[in-house]
This record gives sequence, C-alpha cells and structure tokens, in this order.
Amino acid sequence: MATLDDRSRALVQKAYPEAIQNEADMISLSTSIFPKAEYSSGEKSEIEQWLITSSHLGSSSSTEDAAKTAERLSALNTHLSTRTTVLGSKPSVADIAIYARLSPLVAKWSDEQRTGEQGYHHIVRHLDAVQNSPLFALKLDDAEKIQIDPSKVVFSIKPIDAKAEKERKKKEKEAAAAASSTTAESTPVVAQATAKVEEAAATVKSTGDKVADAVAAETPGAGKKTEKKEKKAKAPKQPKAPAAPEKPLSPALIDLRVGHILKAIQHPNADSLYVSTIAVGDPAGTDNTSEYEGQICRTVCSGLNGLVPLEEMQGRKIVAVCNLKPVTMRGIKSCAMVLAASPRLAEGEEDNHKGPVELVNIPEGAQAGDRVYFEGYNDCEPEPVLNPKKKIWETFQPGFTTTDNLEVAFDGSAVSQLAEKGKTSVGKLLTKAGVCTVSNLKNATVR
Repeated sequence: MATLDDRSRALVQKAYPEAIQNEADMISLSTSIFPKAEYSSGEKSEIEQWLITSSHLGSSSSTEDAAKTAERLSALNTHLSTRTTVLGSKPSVADIAIYARLSPLVAKWSDEQRTGEQGYHHIVRHLDAVQNSPLFALKLDDAEKIQIDPSKVVFSIKPIDAKAEKERKKKEKEAAAAASSTTAESTPVVAQATAKVEEAAATVKSTGDKVADAVAAETPGAGKKTEKKEKKAKAPKQPKAPAAPEKPLSPALIDLRVGHILKAIQHPNADSLYVSTIAVGDPAGTDNTSEYEGQICRTVCSGLNGLVPLEEMQGRKIVAVCNLKPVTMRGIKSCAMVLAASPRLAEGEEDNHKGPVELVNIPEGAQAGDRVYFEGYNDCEPEPVLNPKKKIWETFQPGFTTTDNLEVAFDGSAVSQLAEKGKTSVGKLLTKAGVCTVSNLKNATVR
C-alpha cells in the first residue's frame, strides 16, 4: 500500500494540517484535501501507483538507480505532456508527492535540463502549476518555490497533433468506462468544460459544412452523381511469415561484453556520476556511438563517484551491459552500464549507497567487445535492445552474485521463474580468456 515519505508528509502537514489525520488511507487523504474531486476506481488505483513511483524519484546514488530514475522521469514527462495533473485535470495527493520529491532536484537543473530538446518541459510545467495554482493552495514562501523564468526556454516543443490527441482522449474515455461499473457524475467544472468542447466541435463542423457547400456551388458538375467504377479484383492475401521462435527465459538475453575505458571524467552536472568513454567492440556506424582515439566508443554514465577512485577508472577493462535502452542522465546520454559488486543487504537493511564497491575484474588477454556469458546459461543470443516493459534486467539481476572464491557468477535459484523450472545451478561469468572476478567482496550483489 502506498504511503507518504517524510518530505511529502511534511508538505501536506504544512498545507493541510487537518487533512493529514487521514494519512493511513491515501484515497481518503486525497478526498480530504480536494473534497470537490470525485475519483473512479481506476483513478484511485492510479493515485496509489503514482504515489509509489514518486517515492523512487529524485534519487540517483548508483548507476542502476540513476538509470531507473532517468527512465521514470522520462515516463512522467511523457505522461504529463497531455495532462495538467497526473490524473488529467483532477488534483490529487499524488501531484503533491511528486512535487515534494522533485522540487529540490528541479531547482538545481540547468536551463538545458529543464527546457532543452531532451529536457523535461512538462515536469517543470506541472511543478510550477502545483506550487502556484490556487487549486492546490500550497502554503509556500517564494524562497521555497522553484524559480522558473519563462524567458529561458532553450527549445520550444512542437504542439500536440489535434487528431492524435482526440484519438487518445477517446481511448482514455473508453478505458475509464471499462474500469468502473458505475459512472460518477461529472463535477460542474468538468461538465462546463465538456459542454464548451462539444460546442466548439459543433461550430467547426458547421463552418466546414458551409465551406464545402460554397465550394460545391462554384465547381461545375459538383454534386452530380458519378458512375460507379468497377471494383478491382482483390489480390489474394500473402501468407504471413512464420513467427520467429520465442527465445528462452535466460540471462543470456542480456548483452554483456568486455569494455575498455579509454577516458573517465566527473559528470559536470552530477556529483555522484562519472562519464566514461568506453570501447565495447561496436562496428562503425552503430547507433549512439562516436569515435575517440581511432576507436568506436559509447558514452556511459555511472554512479561510482565517491565509491571508486577516478584514477581506477582510467584505461581499465570492465564488464558492460550493452543492450539497455539509452537514458539521459543530467543532460548526458548514457548508452551502457558498468557492472560493479557491492555488499548484499540484510533483510530490512536500507541501501545507503556508501559502499564498498568493486568493479568486476576481466581475465588477462580478454579484448574489448569479447562476449561475456554465464556458464551453463549461454542458451540464446542477446536481445538487440531490452524492452523496459518486459523487465528482463530486473528479473535476472538478483541472480548476479560473487562466490566465496571471489568469482562473479549467476545463481539460478535467486530467480523464481528459473527456480520453478529446476534451473538452479550456479554458473561462472566467463570470457573466452577465463573467469571474471572481484578483489575482496564475497557473496555480494553485482549490478
């Protein structure tokens, strides 16, 4: 069940001291804050989901967390591109939680991060609305608000296609109707807005009909019926090509390669990140690559600043995850991930990202671009790009571990989908030159 984190709770306590008494139930809390809003069952579920998502926003202490945060920010920005609030137009406690989590982060963003071509325009607009709109009535001093200068828009985003937006709204309306067996009566504001939209649509249709009639009157032969053309015989449908066989559920779907770090620097906009230039054996012309010192390389952001000395990143070989979807991390696109080991958390222990952290050691003789795989699990080719919706990385990463012999391995018993099929063996992480290891961390997690 979703709850408020400390930052969100403090903001709600300050703005709505009486409503906070309903904190045990997030929907009741939202209704107390916004008594005029009526939520369908689908909207209630959406509020719960956005509250859970908000608790993960604004944190990027490690490579994996930074990548996930960037992915969540992109998803939220896309979601808000056609909405005033996360529900569309209705306010909810989820909007306040998102504001509480993201406002300290957005306050530090550069103009490029806020409104550049790859910036989060719609998140910035949403937070500005939450902090200033009478609809939310947050009791914030000017010093507490994010300072947003409308004149500093780096890149003007294109307007939304009206036809596509109409189709999206139609689908959302159908989905909302299916989600709830009873339809709540619309609030007066929503009813008025709907009436205005329908009135505008009727005016446009009427004007269009008049124009069509005028054109027809001026066009010789317009309005006369034409003889029907003979229908052409339809060509027989070509049989569909057989579907490609489905790949087995396996960690081999993850594209692991030997990477050679040619250069590593501190991220200019993030204290916790390094930016590395890494050769992973890509051919010339591969998407998201560039040339450096005569080699085809990828730019990779990793949350290792403060955990691994910068000098240890220079010129060394690592294991890189090469088929994650690229993400922009504080203004720089990261196109792979560097694997590192850290102590496994005990049950109930909080991950404070303080280390220790060790990079995976590559056996002598391995070259940049060499395939890296788990012994006994090399049963298919990697996916070109991992589909974030299928959560392949999230499914198999819990099995990435180190052994008592300081070897990196995959433990099938840690992945329920494999354990159910009896695939519980432990396979070493190999290259054609030998096994990959760590220096000191036994029974650690690798990510």
